[in-house]
Amino acid sequence: EKLRVSEPSNAYDFGQITNAVIANKDKAACADLLTITDPKKLPVLLSNKLEGEILLIFIQSLEHYVAGKDPGLAYQHLFYLSKAERFKVVVALLSKNEKEEVQKLFDLLSESQSDQYSLEDLESLKKVYEI
Repeated sequence: EKLRVSEPSNAYDFGQITNAVIANKDKAACADLLTITDPKKLPVLLSNKLEGEILLIFIQSLEHYVAGKDPGLAYQHLFYLSKAERFKVVVALLSKNEKEEVQKLFDLLSESQSDQYSLEDLESLKKVYEI
């Protein structure tokens, strides 16, 4: 059964939904969550709870469900994810395979056109993700 996702109003709600998404490995529901969540709110909603597992399912959901339809939204989420607390620690601990997942999303975005970002924007964001 697919998780039903509604817009989280606070960090606690966001955490509960994120935990359910991870427990079910439900990338489609995660994509729904990211689609209805304002990217600018991500750092606040994540609070200090960002973990590698969360980052990875966000990346995979953006890659498989969001980037093809709305590359601008996928870029915005990548950008604001990088502003979250613990981001640098989480990125530093990503394995080689996990970094390849992140690279795939960047590749997909560089092949897409959007008025939300330029190739230069992508290149500088890649550095933040240590890709």
